[in-house]
Amino acid sequence: MLAHENAPMSDASTRTVLTPSRGLIPLDIRELVAHRELLWFLTWRDIKVRYKQTLLGVLWAVLQPLATMVVFTVFFGRLAGMQSDVQGPYALFAYTGLLVWLFFANSVVNASQSLVANTNLVTKVYFPRLFVPLAATFAALVDYAIALVLLFAIILFYGVAPDLEFLALPLVLPVAFLAASGVGMLLAALNVEYRDVRHATPFLIQLWLFLTPVIYPVTLVPEKWSWLLFLNPMSGIVHVHRAVLDPNTHADWGALAISFAVSAVIFLVGAFTFKRMERSFADVI
Repeated sequence: MLAHENAPMSDASTRTVLTPSRGLIPLDIRELVAHRELLWFLTWRDIKVRYKQTLLGVLWAVLQPLATMVVFTVFFGRLAGMQSDVQGPYALFAYTGLLVWLFFANSVVNASQSLVANTNLVTKVYFPRLFVPLAATFAALVDYAIALVLLFAIILFYGVAPDLEFLALPLVLPVAFLAASGVGMLLAALNVEYRDVRHATPFLIQLWLFLTPVIYPVTLVPEKWSWLLFLNPMSGIVHVHRAVLDPNTHADWGALAISFAVSAVIFLVGAFTFKRMERSFADVI
């Protein structure tokens, strides 16, 4: 948020000078709402750029989770014997977890690079720069929606049908969005100052995958350590997301509540860190 100072130019006119705010910068909700159309424009631009001049276009949104599901099913479901640890087909188990995990992972990776990738825009005109990483997260929701269609085909293939818990899906996605956008905003701001973030982010995402019950069920974690598992916000998100889409499992709403609390904290930390560092973006990017 920038402060405004009016300085006289002549008897008949004034000029507005934009100066950085000092101290802890709160989120200016009114400013974000006033510029909301810019957020949709940036989101739509990210979607078009992602698939521009690609041979398969939006099919990549389906191929990534599908190919990963096949690999996980062969190596973890069959060779590692995890099929015996889950109820129902392991392929369905893996895909329902991968669907929301890939949304999170792609959001974080793209958001972390978003400011550096838009250097010309950031340095030449003022706008709520918070929209740049947020647009990357919104764009990832489109990939999620496309990949969700394939899930119904997989469900039909295995001859199962979603139960009433499927109606709770809109409760899970906002929590996933909070976590993804919070981490994305934090890494985007840090990446402007420290370009090591670009190299560290893929490693962070890979490590985070194995700390999240995407490949394995939460039942494999000893009960006395389950509270530690759910301090990872993606654990509760993946677990409940899988439960509402896979009729072979049931949701633990307490886990989602913990994930929501942790995700909200991450979002606030990411947003406040971003706004605090924003004053120097144009100088160091």
